[in-house]
This record gives sequence, structure tokens and C-alpha cells, in this order.
Amino acid sequence: MAANPGSPLTSPGPPELARLRRGPARDLLAGQLVAIGALLALAAVAWVVTDLRMAGMDMGPGTDPGAFGFYISTWVVMMAAMMFPSIAPMVLMYRNVQRGRRARGTAGARGTTILFVAGYLLVWGASGVLGYAVLKAGRAWAGDVFAWHSAGRWTAVAVIAAAAAYEFTSLKGACLTRCRGPLAFILGNWRDGRLGAIEMGTEHGLWCIGCCWALMAALFALGAMSIAWMLVIGALIAAEKLLPWRGTAVTAVAVVLAALAIGVALAPDRVPALTVPGGASTSSMSMSTSMH
Repeated sequence: MAANPGSPLTSPGPPELARLRRGPARDLLAGQLVAIGALLALAAVAWVVTDLRMAGMDMGPGTDPGAFGFYISTWVVMMAAMMFPSIAPMVLMYRNVQRGRRARGTAGARGTTILFVAGYLLVWGASGVLGYAVLKAGRAWAGDVFAWHSAGRWTAVAVIAAAAAYEFTSLKGACLTRCRGPLAFILGNWRDGRLGAIEMGTEHGLWCIGCCWALMAALFALGAMSIAWMLVIGALIAAEKLLPWRGTAVTAVAVVLAALAIGVALAPDRVPALTVPGGASTSSMSMSTSMH
């Protein structure tokens, strides 16, 4: 029996099929825009909060990190500010795969994308604890040995130069490959459920630390409490993770770091945004750790 054109048995024609296909595509695009917007908005808020928290602090190399509670809370906010833009492709890929599984009825609990990001931040928070312990132990053990006008300046030069050299190591290359390949990482490390999302976020965070730890060390050498240097290092991280020309981006990052190392070695007073310890700009911004 022929189907009535107005009955539910009638198959949709080409215009109807096109509209049906466009609907999910629009939903996917809208969801991606919302996710990107949320990450960038959180990063913007984190930059503002970081700027407010660091007001009046010494922005030069070797800054005392202050009390642990103040330091670690500021560190986590810093990581959100610096890293959220560069992890957007990974977060979007995780969200899209989870969305596809949900459409097939194989996805579990909702809210896992947030847990993925939380796991990522958890790892960076742990790295901040390690960095704090190293800074405090170094101060207690070495005293004034690493003061700027003693060995501090040349230590900063060595750290920045080492960060430039690290750009060309096999370990850096392996970690950067994981960070630049969202689909391969997500599919190769998939775990179900809320706990799985946290585990995947922490694993991505570990690869990210392997990729970026030397750049973070360079940040401490230039001034960990300086918004200007945070912006520079954050831009370098984003460049080598997001730009399509991987080799060019890595080389450019290494050249910038090498130039900074040479500048700090030969003429630190002429390095833009560098607060030289003991200079006039430092005395007006010295940090009062008792306030924190």
C-alpha cells in the first residue's frame, strides 16, 4: 500500500534531510563555542585575580614565595590564567568524544569535562607544591649565595639558556606531541566515568608539565610574580602548542629564550620588563611576606 504523503511513514526529502543534518552540526558548533568561551572567560578572570593578588609584590627574580597558603592558591590561579587558552583543543576533543558516546548511549555521568580540567589543574597544583619546597629549601641551604648580585644573575642566565636547549630534546618533543594531538591522546587514553575523567586530566597534565617545566623555570628566573613575564611565557606555551607550524614555533620559542639569556647576561637593565633586584624599581615593590 502506498504511503500517504502526509503520514509519518513518508521518508523526508532532500530539503528535510539537509535540515536534519544541519541541526546536530549547529548544536555541536554552539557547544564548542560555549566551551571555548567558558575556558577563555575563566582564564581572563584568573588573570585579573592574579594581578590583584600580586599587587605590591617584588616582581624580580628570586622573589620570596611567601606563606604556603598564599603561594599555592596564587599558583593554581596562575596556571588557569596561563594554560587554559592552550588546552582548549584538548578539552574540546574530550567534550566531543564524550558527546558522541552520549549520543550512542554509551556515555556515563555528566559533568566529566569539568572533572577533566580539574584533574589537569590538580597536577599543576602539585607541581607548585614541589616548586615551593625547592625554593624554600634552596633559601635555607644556600642563604645569600643565589642573591642577584652574587650567583643569582648567572643562575638565571643558566636556567633560561637550559630552557632554550630543552626545546630541542627528545623528551620535549615527545611531550609536545601528546599536547598537540588531542584526538590521539583522548582515544588512546580513554577512561569511563567521573574518576576516569580526573585520571585523563591528570595524565594530560603530566605530559603538559613535561612539555612546559623548563619554561616555568625560566619564568621563575625572570620573575615569577611579574604579570608581564607570565604573559610572555604563557604566549610562548600557546605558540608551540597551537600554531600549525610546529618546527617554526619551537625554534622561535628557543630563539626568544636564548635572546633573553644573552640579555640578562650582558645587560639586564636593558631587558624590557625585567625588575633587577636591588634597583630602584625593586625597592618600591618589595614584598611584605608578613601580609601574606
